[in-house]
Amino acid sequence: MKRRSIITLSSSAIRCKKSDFMVVSVRQISNGGKRSKKKIYHRDYQLDKVMDLQKKPSLILQLKSIIQSQNHQRLLLRDLEKEVGFVAKWNFMSIIEKYPSIFRVGGGCGKEFPFVTLTGKAEKVAREEGEARNLMEPILVKNLRKLLMLSIDCRVPLEKVEFIGNELGLPHDFKKSLIFKYPEYFSIKVINGRAYLNLENWDSSLAVTAREERFARERMLQSAGGQNKVRITKDGNYLGPFAFKMCYAPGFRPNKSYLEELEKWHKMEFPSPYLNARRFEVADPKTRKRVVAVLHELLSLTMEKRMISAKLDAFHSEYRLPSKLVLCLIKHHGIFYITNKGARSTVFLKEAYDGSNLVDKCPILMFNDKFVALSGRHVTL
Repeated sequence: MKRRSIITLSSSAIRCKKSDFMVVSVRQISNGGKRSKKKIYHRDYQLDKVMDLQKKPSLILQLKSIIQSQNHQRLLLRDLEKEVGFVAKWNFMSIIEKYPSIFRVGGGCGKEFPFVTLTGKAEKVAREEGEARNLMEPILVKNLRKLLMLSIDCRVPLEKVEFIGNELGLPHDFKKSLIFKYPEYFSIKVINGRAYLNLENWDSSLAVTAREERFARERMLQSAGGQNKVRITKDGNYLGPFAFKMCYAPGFRPNKSYLEELEKWHKMEFPSPYLNARRFEVADPKTRKRVVAVLHELLSLTMEKRMISAKLDAFHSEYRLPSKLVLCLIKHHGIFYITNKGARSTVFLKEAYDGSNLVDKCPILMFNDKFVALSGRHVTL
């Protein structure tokens, strides 16, 4: 009987007294016997905090969109339950009551039913969303092309693109507003009864990863500073063409042997994520490092540099992701972080965040920040 590895990482995982790490259990099951191995997975409280900070802003933005979709841009309060469900309705009612600077309640007199609409100030800011969407269009087209270029056959099932549409920042009508608008880049083809988003033309200038772009910037800064010696630091960062940015949790202190092994890994050459994965042996260490680069690039293409782990795993066949994806992410915890805060586990690209703040924001996220700021609270999305 083959052994099976089961990786347990949940909010109910065993914690130490100071709650600064979780113990991840890896159980090896063979011939009815059990053997447990425990690995320490250090928490990053700043990234956990991101999930808490997004709750109210997401409700505010969702309610804004619902109101804007209604006739005359006003929502009858009796129809709120039909839009969001009975349980969620009360969360939205609380938001309406708590933020009168954004939402105005009217009606309720005579024959007019109570309704909610945006305040004048909120409407003024909401009108800026159109410009943000226009600025996003070339970014979305570029990222969609790169998403397809990363895949084995330069195509991805259309339902999987829709599955991660929110993470990419795609509009609801992206097939009409993006796919059909750019026939020189995209087409939809039905293969074996399944619709695929297909790449029409390969562009070598796009086959450059976010990691390579960062390395080019750091190399320029290094040259300007006159530092020619390449060395690894105590935090695990190595300045080299095949190195990744490491951002370890505050509780993690790598020892000398760990840093030595990490330096060897940093120096190891590996194929570009944009080369076809079929060309490489799965067991090759260079191929395994390439998988890390693929995951890094996938997360870099999202708006907030994070993705629900189930959505990431949905692209297993298109990008030849490892069968033990969670174990791969845990092993490279200086690059990725998995949090179970929120309804589902989420994978972060750690270098994209400074504490709980996303470093680079696209136009639509900047608009969202401006709209949510009307609530009087500084909220990080």
